[in-house]
Amino acid sequence: MDRLQFEVPVRITTAAGLPVEEIYSVEQALDFLQGWPVRRQGALYQAAFNACFGATVDLVETEEACRAFMAFCRVSRLLARDMMVPRKRGGESRGLRA
Repeated sequence: MDRLQFEVPVRITTAAGLPVEEIYSVEQALDFLQGWPVRRQGALYQAAFNACFGATVDLVETEEACRAFMAFCRVSRLLARDMMVPRKRGGESRGLRA
């Protein structure tokens, strides 16, 4: 498995009616973040970007980058309704929303 691949893909939807996209890796997350509008980039965006970039240079663990990206997506209302959030240490996954 590629060291920058997420354990569980992050499922996002960018607009109502559009299909769900899956982000499988740090590189895909960075590509998505780089296309995010500048006027909508805040502290959570910067934290996600920094974590993902840090993972590419071995300063941040991949799953930490994934959690930061997921947090950004959750707050930005991008996470798909069926997105499962993995537990930290091999526990069961839990649903994000009811």
